[in-house]
Amino acid sequence: MAKKKKKLCASGIGGQAVLEGVMMKNKELYAVSVRKPDGEIEVDQAEYHSIAHGLKIAKVPFIRGVFNFLDSLILGMRTLDFSASFYEDENAKESKLDKAFGDKSEKVFSIFTVCLSLVIAIALFMVLPYYLSTFLEKYVRNASLLTIFEGLIRLAVFLVYIVAITCMKDIRRLYMYHGAEHKCINCIERGRTLTVKNVKKSSRLHRRCGTSFLLFVMVVSIVVFFFITVENPVYKVLLRIALLPVIAGISYELIRLAGRSDNAIVRILSAPGMGLQLLTTKEPDEDMIEVAIKSVEAVFDWKAFLIENFDYEEGEFRDL
Repeated sequence: MAKKKKKLCASGIGGQAVLEGVMMKNKELYAVSVRKPDGEIEVDQAEYHSIAHGLKIAKVPFIRGVFNFLDSLILGMRTLDFSASFYEDENAKESKLDKAFGDKSEKVFSIFTVCLSLVIAIALFMVLPYYLSTFLEKYVRNASLLTIFEGLIRLAVFLVYIVAITCMKDIRRLYMYHGAEHKCINCIERGRTLTVKNVKKSSRLHRRCGTSFLLFVMVVSIVVFFFITVENPVYKVLLRIALLPVIAGISYELIRLAGRSDNAIVRILSAPGMGLQLLTTKEPDEDMIEVAIKSVEAVFDWKAFLIENFDYEEGEFRDL
């Protein structure tokens, strides 16, 4: 066997857990693998073009993060719908949405769900923390300090939310698939062949995780709101909503840097998000790992990746 370079090499692939499965994405190609009720693995491969496809502005640092965030929501909802379709009640009646929109009902439902998710997230993590912080105004006279307390409340709400949903049985299985997704990516980015055995030995924590991104959003919001303030309470709420794209753009650049670098500063910045992933990922079983591997292989030539970056030779994969 050729001597492999001891290094970390970013693959550029990412993904998410879905209902009894894993989605993996590499550039414009994505694949969803789902363990069906009969035990077989269904793999769906397709292309996803960004909502800003063809626009040069979508490649500008800090702006590209906004489009990437929206794309993640849209594709995530699409793949969740696909995985859920295998577990729907076959005797379920046709919904009013199906009757009204026909073949377009799925797309309409996805758009509605994404919009509703954004509204709930804004209300829960932006508006609610600000409202709760107003109860401290009689005790904290300094506006800057009050903004910091608001940020800490926002962070606390986020952590309580994460802990609360972890207690749900279905979410726990989702987190196990989330762990399988991370372990597959870590496996190949650490220069190991993509086998169940090697994936099991890999870490379930990854710096480019969406959990880490959301934690960056919480922390970056504290800094941004500290320096950009207004007096009017209504304007304060509107300003927090208006600055969300800015916060998302900054957070995306931080998570992107974390995934491409391994220096001490990046490790320190990534540590809180990695720690939070101990809650949002769980150790998967071998069946889940097999599903995740199917998704990786549908969008990414990991053998060519190892040959190019870790000095493997073609013959080393004959027995795999």
